Amino acid sequence: MRVISNDARERAFLVGLDYRRARNSGSASLTTHARAARDNAAAGSANSDGKSKAPPIPQFSAEESLDELKTLASSAGAEIAGELLQRRDRLDPATLIGSGKLEEIAGAAASVSAGLLLFDHDLTASQQRNIEKVVKIRVIDRTQLILDIFARHARTREGQLQVELAQLEYLLPRLGGRGIEMSQLGGGIGTRGPGETQLETDRRKIYRRIRHVKEQIENVRRVRAQQRQRRESAPVATVALVGYTNAGKSTLFNALTNAEVVASSRMFATLDPTIRAVQLSSKRKVLLSDTVGFIRNLPHTLVTAFRATLEEVQRASLVLQVSDASSLLSAEQDAQVERVLKELETDAKPRLRVLNKVDLLDPAHRESLKNDANTIHVSALKGTGIEELLERIDETLELDRPVRVHLRVPQQEGKALALLEAKSRILSRKYKSGVVELEAEVPESVMRKVQNWRVE
Repeated sequence: MRVISNDARERAFLVGLDYRRARNSGSASLTTHARAARDNAAAGSANSDGKSKAPPIPQFSAEESLDELKTLASSAGAEIAGELLQRRDRLDPATLIGSGKLEEIAGAAASVSAGLLLFDHDLTASQQRNIEKVVKIRVIDRTQLILDIFARHARTREGQLQVELAQLEYLLPRLGGRGIEMSQLGGGIGTRGPGETQLETDRRKIYRRIRHVKEQIENVRRVRAQQRQRRESAPVATVALVGYTNAGKSTLFNALTNAEVVASSRMFATLDPTIRAVQLSSKRKVLLSDTVGFIRNLPHTLVTAFRATLEEVQRASLVLQVSDASSLLSAEQDAQVERVLKELETDAKPRLRVLNKVDLLDPAHRESLKNDANTIHVSALKGTGIEELLERIDETLELDRPVRVHLRVPQQEGKALALLEAKSRILSRKYKSGVVELEAEVPESVMRKVQNWRVE
């Protein structure tokens, strides 16, 4: 199911589709700024009962969606040879775009020597076959392109298994042939019935492989659950980074942890989860988890396949939702992230919004940005706002929260003093008659071990 070969960049012709115009009276082609003005106006208007109307969820325009497809295609290694955007009142069930437009696209693709037609829409198996008969080149849809990018970037065995499962589940309904009538020919002793076609053999192989991959992924989940249990036996909170693909999560992860996770402008550069420890100013340690980026209309098979990875989000004590502050599409991208979080049933978790890439904004705009209780502005690349973000994480996390105490610890209790030095924030220290008097902010887990020396 690979799309682009490694030895040469394949020339791709992109096809976008806007069939919402007639129903939405042209709203699909509104610019981002126009939509923002519309949404702000809707948010500020009031109903007759005095209650404010909820702003509508932002939507990508067809042009913006086609631009995103270009980025996806480039991430897959394709060279963009041309593009076409068609507007229709309704979808054509046979070819999606209609026979006349299909002939036009076939000529346009041939004129630029394109070897691949990329649709910014999901295609049924029959639509894909019908289109290929006319254009005489390979045709893939948006989901298949995303699956290819995932397959390229998966590095660990776990990531590769999850991508393979999604690919197999995508491929299965697209096997051509007569289907169920052939399956009735089997039934004798053994695995192949007399007269069974190659199609049915392929189906059986795919079903077997799906079962095998699911078993392996389940083993991965068990191992991950055991690791998580060991982590949770100690009071260490987990903080998960989530956000739209290419929002800068891996760069932020590196800035917070001093790790060297691959950070790339290519979409879905991070597929395999990475967890690193971070020490906060309170001396508490937290585990920071970098996760796969989300995207508009993320294929459901991928959400399901990557559930083992995304369990880190479900178990997290705090979610950092990272957005690209420099993107004109940040509101739309945030809405897509919100949808995936709801699907994972994690939308109610404590959350901090992190607006990244403020270094790309003009100085006047950057100066006008103000942090609030739920939002922090940072530049992960330049290191701006990182310390303030760590402080806010420290303030927000409830697990093992520090308490301010006064302690009188005998000097011979070296082990207790070393524990306080390593795990607590010492505010003041005095030595009196063989006793160390400390004013400190001590995590609850440490406090239980030094409770005997607490002075009320």
